[in-house]
Amino acid sequence: MTWSEMQPLLEQACWDTLYMVGWSTLIAVVGGLPLGVLLVLTDRGGLVQNVVANKVIGQVVNIARSMPFIILMVALMNVTRSITGTTIGREAAIVPLAIGAIPFFARLVETAVREVDGGLVEAVQAMGGNTWTIVRKVLVPESLPSLISSTTTTIVALIGYSAMAGTVGAGGLGDIAIRYGYQRFETDLMWITVAILAVVISAFQFAGDYAARSLHRRGGRSGPAPRLRLLKAKDPASADISKIA
Repeated sequence: MTWSEMQPLLEQACWDTLYMVGWSTLIAVVGGLPLGVLLVLTDRGGLVQNVVANKVIGQVVNIARSMPFIILMVALMNVTRSITGTTIGREAAIVPLAIGAIPFFARLVETAVREVDGGLVEAVQAMGGNTWTIVRKVLVPESLPSLISSTTTTIVALIGYSAMAGTVGAGGLGDIAIRYGYQRFETDLMWITVAILAVVISAFQFAGDYAARSLHRRGGRSGPAPRLRLLKAKDPASADISKIA
């Protein structure tokens, strides 16, 4: 196969892969972020401690994480068909990709949020902040560099999952590698696909690491005082407490 024949195939496959990974990441972040925060809040000693709910949520997350992605795709075929109307193509692949990534990202969020200094939480509580204020003003902002790193890790994992999804007709670079590289013995095309995947993963990893480092230098966990002053200025309850003090 000549380069002129490979080029349109590779271009379309790259766009399909980015499309699947992009939407899956967005859904994973929207679903996994509150789930991970909830695991921290409901744990022993958490702000809304509920051991039973924590155990149930934790077990569901663990079971979902332990299932191999190729099996998950097959198990969710009926769900995928009911949502997208088909089990083939990039739109259909987004369903198992997102469902598989949500518990994965949730555990990463849980780890990131647990690293936040408990003293900051106690300070906001002393200023009259409720649970939502603590989550919005302390837990998420202070763990943001780690959350960005977690998102990067999720994106890299999803790129690998999307390549695996190509084995069942999802499209993307994995589909090109299987259909042409393996089934039609186009070895050159297969190695080009592998190289493109390596470049894409390296680019996302570099961008994520750079963003996390930049955010950490600008604030992150190194700058709690300005955040608390901002909270104190904006929160009427906190302002009243400070006046009384």
